[in-house]
Amino acid sequence: MSLPSFSTALRFWFWLGCVSFGGPAGQIALMQQELVEKRGWIDQRRFLHGLNFAMLLPGPEAQQLATYIGWRLHGTAGGLAAGGLFVLPGALVLLGLSWLAAAHGDTSWVGALFDGVKPVVVAIIAAAVWRLGRRTLQGVPALLLALAAFLALFVAKAPFPLIIIGAGAIGWIAARNGRHWFAPALAGADDPSLPEATSARSGWYRLIRLALIFTLLGGIPVAILLALLGMEPWADIATLFTKAAFVTFGGAYAVLPYIGTAAVEQYHWLQPADMLNGLALAESTPGPLILVTQYVGFFAGWNHPGPLSPLLAGIIGSLLTTYATFLPCFFFIFAGAPHVERLIHHAPAAGALAAIAAAVVGVILNLGVWLGLHVLWPDGPSPFAIAVALITLVVALRFKLGLHWLVLGGAVAGLARAALGA
Repeated sequence: MSLPSFSTALRFWFWLGCVSFGGPAGQIALMQQELVEKRGWIDQRRFLHGLNFAMLLPGPEAQQLATYIGWRLHGTAGGLAAGGLFVLPGALVLLGLSWLAAAHGDTSWVGALFDGVKPVVVAIIAAAVWRLGRRTLQGVPALLLALAAFLALFVAKAPFPLIIIGAGAIGWIAARNGRHWFAPALAGADDPSLPEATSARSGWYRLIRLALIFTLLGGIPVAILLALLGMEPWADIATLFTKAAFVTFGGAYAVLPYIGTAAVEQYHWLQPADMLNGLALAESTPGPLILVTQYVGFFAGWNHPGPLSPLLAGIIGSLLTTYATFLPCFFFIFAGAPHVERLIHHAPAAGALAAIAAAVVGVILNLGVWLGLHVLWPDGPSPFAIAVALITLVVALRFKLGLHWLVLGGAVAGLARAALGA
């Protein structure tokens, strides 16, 4: 295993951030190919341990895997560089696209483009439910938990964090009592011979120190911003997206209804159609899909600028959202990285994660139904939207096209429909 210089690693992480299309599966496969097979910067065992660790955490697993590998290569500075550069290119591109949607979304050609993209997003979510369900819902308990999560959200309007906490508790308790309903029994689980990087006492000291540092990093900039610009909408942006960062199991698809309900119905930052546009734009840009939150933050500032110009307020809202969304991701990695060997072999944690994954299928189904009603059946059936969604669903399930190509196809269909006057 050959370790690169820090400057060489920086160039690689920036390149990765520029080409990381295709969602977490494609991003993880690209890191496997480049870091393990081609460059040999990390061996296969440590790569898989990092991946398993990232999957235990809330937040975007590909970005957190990059942060973990950067930490292994060059410590804290390496983790910050890897995780930050994984996000930066996509964040800059999405910032420009957010401005385009906010400033010119009512022009005819932009509206036509989004009309073609929205049903594509619905189909992508439907495909995600199918694929994740086939992989995750192994057995009756998992099926029942997914159904319960869907009904709790769609019918009872239960809070999203409560669904995640409840599912995790069920999986944890079941595994702890020897009932492996959601995850198989782990070989070597809770094996006392597994290596531990630090003693219990120093581990707690390090965790408390990190928690204090990240609390200050999260609180001081926000406090300064509120002192300069006032409370609205900045305090709500910081609070909403910080809370979301701690419950983002299952990625953007899972947390989007929670964010969407707050942004649309509680704070009135944007409309449901704007949420769809943002998800489509995030699908077609590099970086983690959770960057869609940045789009929401831009609209929050744009539509509630106060004494600022809409553009400046949108940029501030976008930056604040991105900061609140990703800061906890670094904390999770830096706090847990020295203990990866034990964490990935911890049976209750594995049971909790598997139960959350089952519930997330129901959560994503709720998102698909919620968006589908707005797109496919706004005031009655929309033949164009239904046709585009069905074609996209077939293509997504049958062929391995990148998501950005599907989004591009929908955009072309929308523009062609407008050009033909259909």
